[in-house]
Amino acid sequence: MLDMAFLSIIRRWHKREHVPIREISRRTGVSRNTIRKYLRSDVIEPKFQVPDRPSKLDPYAEKLSAWLRREGNRPRKQRRTVKQLYGDLVSLGYDGSYNRVAAFARAWKEECQRLQQTAGRGTFVPLAFAPGEAFQFDWSEDFAIIGGVRVKLQVAHTKLSHSRAFIVRAYLLQTHEMLFDAHNHAFQALGGVPRRGIYDNMRTAVDKVGRGKERSVNARFLAMTSHYLFEAEFCNRAAGWEKGQVEKNVQDARHRLWQSMPPFESLDALNDWLERRCRELWEQTAHGNEPGTIADVWASEVESLMPVGRPFDGFVEHTKRVSSTCLIHLERSRYSVPASFANRPVSLRVYPDRLVVAAEGQIICEHPRIIDRTHNGPGRTLYDWRHYLAVIQRKPGALRNGAPFLELPDAFKRLQQHLLRRPGGDREMVEILALVLHHDEQAVLVAVELALEDGVPSKTHIINRLHRLIDGKQAPPPVITAPQALTLANEPKADVERYDSLRQSEEARHAS
Repeated sequence: MLDMAFLSIIRRWHKREHVPIREISRRTGVSRNTIRKYLRSDVIEPKFQVPDRPSKLDPYAEKLSAWLRREGNRPRKQRRTVKQLYGDLVSLGYDGSYNRVAAFARAWKEECQRLQQTAGRGTFVPLAFAPGEAFQFDWSEDFAIIGGVRVKLQVAHTKLSHSRAFIVRAYLLQTHEMLFDAHNHAFQALGGVPRRGIYDNMRTAVDKVGRGKERSVNARFLAMTSHYLFEAEFCNRAAGWEKGQVEKNVQDARHRLWQSMPPFESLDALNDWLERRCRELWEQTAHGNEPGTIADVWASEVESLMPVGRPFDGFVEHTKRVSSTCLIHLERSRYSVPASFANRPVSLRVYPDRLVVAAEGQIICEHPRIIDRTHNGPGRTLYDWRHYLAVIQRKPGALRNGAPFLELPDAFKRLQQHLLRRPGGDREMVEILALVLHHDEQAVLVAVELALEDGVPSKTHIINRLHRLIDGKQAPPPVITAPQALTLANEPKADVERYDSLRQSEEARHAS
């Protein structure tokens, strides 16, 4: 095998100094045929053929590639090492070296990286959409200052494919009820519903991804598409360019919205600002493919959208069993339920901002939803003291330290301080609280405040005050105007003197 320096010497002797081949062979000890071959080839760099030798790893190459592909899709901490894969190959009968397996794994990873880089610089076909044809939807993750705290948010992006009008809305979670609420607000803001929706394979929509375009779609997501009458279309795996407009919108929103965002007092205030800011960007951004701004093209596309109609009732329903303390649990938080449903199953309907509890076909109570992501400890408990009135009527002593009654209205708290000083005051206080079951709560509170001002904080006086308030609010009896045909010409006059004369006559006898 000749190296570059040796080949250079041979060529210089023969072509410059005209040394015969026989003399070159004598000087170098290389056969004349070999020297003639390299001189005739006129190749400066010698090329050597690597013999195709079979490897002991060849029968296992396909299986090892499948293992490496499977491990690449797993989380980093759960991946098996190359040594462990080598042990699996040995158990299958491989008797080669570990170095050969490690070299194969390195070459395989380098090839995958090369393909990914090539795919990133791939060639694509520009897409065009008719007015009202499609919209694209995607989630992103961003941060905002809400109530003085930096909060991680899940942001829903909805974009019309033709006019490129977009709406951004933020949530604390990326769950079904948030997804449905995002569609409700987006369709209202965009002025209608297109014929198709383009999504990636998000878990809130797709239960299972099959071959090609086969998808097992979530039942509640199908219910939403049926309600709004649009067709859901899902991208291929790892093919984000199929909804490239909304992917670009996610990138643009970071410097258009989130980097210049002021702090907010609540999530609702943030979402109101986001919608106003999106509409401002419609007016300021040129469409690109159509004359005018995004707002101009959107104004013409609205005519091609289907009217929204009533919003989709996008709750997620759970069956919960009420505890003996009249509580149900959701996401580490607890919510009270009327005592009559203790130890019984109820239906919990979860909305983005509230919880609705139903039983026996009726709505029995409603609570604002608690989503607390600031700590991992036990969640909060949300009580409604009215739910426990049936319990304290049987156990009035529980009123003194009952947790649900720590947040009574101020008038009730001041009354309780007076009543609990005397014997039987706890039962009397319970009977006063129970008045809200039969009368307007605000009227009962006014009666309690009036009784406290009178200096007579007692049940009897409060009930008296309450009835006087209720009677004073009653409207006077209506005036009935008789028709002309029924009006009497001579109206009878009330005269009770004849009855007095009958009472004075002692001898008069009357039929009984």
